[in-house]
Amino acid sequence: MNRYLLQKACLMKYVQLRAFLNVAEHGGFSVAAKAMGLTQPAVSDQVLSLEQEYDILLFNRQRKQISLTEQGEKLQAIARPMFEIEARAVEYLTEARTITTGTLQVIADSAFHLTELLSRFRAKYPNIHINLRTGNSVEVETELAAYRADIGVLGSQIKTDQFLRISLGTSPIVAFASGNFLTPSKKPMPLAELAKYPLVFREKGSKTRQKLEEAAKQQKVSLNPSIVAEGREAVREIVAFGGGIGFVSDAEFGQDARLIRIPISGPEIPMEETVVCVRHRSEVRTIQAFMDMAANQPPYQIRSGLAL
Repeated sequence: MNRYLLQKACLMKYVQLRAFLNVAEHGGFSVAAKAMGLTQPAVSDQVLSLEQEYDILLFNRQRKQISLTEQGEKLQAIARPMFEIEARAVEYLTEARTITTGTLQVIADSAFHLTELLSRFRAKYPNIHINLRTGNSVEVETELAAYRADIGVLGSQIKTDQFLRISLGTSPIVAFASGNFLTPSKKPMPLAELAKYPLVFREKGSKTRQKLEEAAKQQKVSLNPSIVAEGREAVREIVAFGGGIGFVSDAEFGQDARLIRIPISGPEIPMEETVVCVRHRSEVRTIQAFMDMAANQPPYQIRSGLAL
């Protein structure tokens, strides 16, 4: 094969892979075609040609619904970094260094820690669209590593060099309950005393739960949850209606007239909230701008159980 034919073949593979990745990322041929400025039949033909040439099924097609096959998911994971590098190169070569538009995918174990930071970021970069969703610490790390999120916020220290991290501050874990469940008191309670009440825990992937269980093990205290709920808000609502005692970092307790804060006596159980991104993506301009702003934000402080 001469050089011209080889270049033509490589270009065709590039076009087909680009079409495939857009369909995978947008969840449909019509949406992908619109994003690429092409017709739906053109995009469908490119994906079909890729499947036929390599005898591989990349999408399950059921009526108007499509989903990635296992082979499609693997190819998506391979192709996504390739096209992101291309986008970064084009961005560097053709655009000014000032950020004007873009999208930032953010996943946080608690949106509370991001409220001020997001407000400041939006004020400075009003044309950057932000998609925010929540998940526990395990989900945050998974989504970042899979390139499905650009920025993560979680209550733990990531020990691998894969991620770049910036601390937002540290606060201790406290217990909380409904004012109708316990008599309001500022007196701290040990874990052994709290263990006598019905406890409301988050799911297994929660860093708050992990830290709490580690502290209880060190103190030889058995903490057996009566209720396990998915997410902080679910725990808060269950506790507010008298379902038991919940746990949260002091910075996240906030102001809720239905709830009373219960300091935990004994060794402090610290929770550090951090902003993280995949290290080799830290130079993507939207990610870099967000991380720079996080680095310059003063750590939160805790006074009287309220985040300031």
